[in-house]
Amino acid sequence: MTTLDIKTLALPTSWHMDTVRDVAGPLRLVKWDLRDGPPIPAEEIDAVVFHHPAGEAGLARLGQLPNLKLVQTQSTGYDGFVEAAGGATVANAYGLHAEATAELALGLILAGQRSLFDFAVDQKAHRWAPKQTPGLVDRTVLIIGAGGIGRAIAERLLPFGVTLLRVGQRAREDDLGVIRANTELPALLPQADIVVLITPLNDATRHLVNADFLARLPDGALVVNVARGPVVDTDALLAELRSGRLRAALDVVEPEPLPEDHPLWDAPNTLITPHVGGRSEALKPRLSAFLRDQVGRIARGERLLNIVS
Repeated sequence: MTTLDIKTLALPTSWHMDTVRDVAGPLRLVKWDLRDGPPIPAEEIDAVVFHHPAGEAGLARLGQLPNLKLVQTQSTGYDGFVEAAGGATVANAYGLHAEATAELALGLILAGQRSLFDFAVDQKAHRWAPKQTPGLVDRTVLIIGAGGIGRAIAERLLPFGVTLLRVGQRAREDDLGVIRANTELPALLPQADIVVLITPLNDATRHLVNADFLARLPDGALVVNVARGPVVDTDALLAELRSGRLRAALDVVEPEPLPEDHPLWDAPNTLITPHVGGRSEALKPRLSAFLRDQVGRIARGERLLNIVS
């Protein structure tokens, strides 16, 4: 008997199949990316490695598997999965994306603080237009989210000579210093030159960044979102961007993908990347090692990693 009595595991691509084949033991492996109906009777599939390009349609298909026992995500975030899994166990890929997402967060911060996006536009126009930029040294950076990715971002920012303010669900300390409780946010926001969002999406953080939150930030502050799009109230952010008071660098947005005619594309002082925080070439070998470990645990009947529900 395997963990959760799993007999059939659906994997999204041939790469996934080849990665775990030699550690799957008695498990039956089926290739299915959830973009359409399952290739075998739905009742025979009891575990799924979720293919994130399948999106909302893929989540809906999870509810069509009557004997589903496990959903393994390939992301750190698991918003929507617990509900879609309908009581099945959900495990995430905690830790795999931390370094890559931290790299992108740092890139977005530097692009915003040194106007790299503007200079790229100038280059395309063959325009030599030097200007003074805000820079990063001596700035105060408020990181909202004190998990693994938040820590990785903090570690990369410290050598730049910034003042770090970190906020988590509860007040505590670690080897990097003080982590403040989220109840302190109203007092911390006016101090922040840069706000980095890397909090999980849940009922408490949905539209955390609303009109009141943004109004507390000082003029010229940079809002960096590498968490989830719905953490930010898009309309409230748009109003501040259009006024020219705030700036933004966004890897995630609401809605997502962003429609071609959405006004956020043309908002001033805004840089948008298409949710690529974890999409580094470093991810594939890390994901391979994780999936081999996890599938081996299923096959051997051992406790699974990263269970979130």
